[in-house]
Amino acid sequence: MNIHDSQLRTLIHKPDGHYRFLKGIAPYSCGVVADDGWEIVRATLAEPLPWRMGFDRIESQLGDLARDRQALCGMELRSPAPFTMQGFVDFNRQYCDVLASWDLYVDGENPVPRTNVAPLEDPPSEVMLHAFSYTVEAAADRPPTLLVAGAAELRGGSLDDAAIVRRGQVDPGAMLEKATHVIDVMEHRLLGLGGTWASVNAVDVYPCHPVDLLLNDLLWKRLGPARRHAVRLHHTRPPVISLEFEMDVRGLCTELVI
Repeated sequence: MNIHDSQLRTLIHKPDGHYRFLKGIAPYSCGVVADDGWEIVRATLAEPLPWRMGFDRIESQLGDLARDRQALCGMELRSPAPFTMQGFVDFNRQYCDVLASWDLYVDGENPVPRTNVAPLEDPPSEVMLHAFSYTVEAAADRPPTLLVAGAAELRGGSLDDAAIVRRGQVDPGAMLEKATHVIDVMEHRLLGLGGTWASVNAVDVYPCHPVDLLLNDLLWKRLGPARRHAVRLHHTRPPVISLEFEMDVRGLCTELVI
């Protein structure tokens, strides 16, 4: 992955976190890429924690590595069920209050990308922290690392029911249009971070409907070099009622279970 100066100008730098991020909306940024000499590490919890307690676990992990809160650069949550749109907005206010208390914002912009989905089997009783990402100093031979936030079929990233692609429709044609929109978003964010599909070594898809046709007709063709790493399917719903297809991607060197 080559990061060009012209692309870096579209990114916002968080120097105390040692990464750059693509501006998103209030609850999350669109993605992050580590600075030169640094890498993004993803840690999955062996046992998920209620999301507020999860921040204590994050701080403990960062402290063990002699890193502070500013290194946090990715969050992955699991919800009991999809929110109403207003419920999602209300939850995000609480979540953003914690990020603000950690002094993570850069000129009022949230730098931390996020994926939040609702498992269909064994759902949690409350919103849980599933995984998080942070920056550490990189070995000299490490390639650049990046992380793209989860996205569903919302036009313009707007938290508005009217922005949902083919809202209320789940026929094959509608699902193809929804998935096409989400993959377009992934590609746009990758390019904004200075990457391409060749930069990706993990693709997570969060469908609540059969996706065999999507895999054959769309995903494999669009992923290009990333498809050699396969696609992980999670039997979940996106975080908001009426959304049907979510996806995130990343290109990392180090993933842990803690």
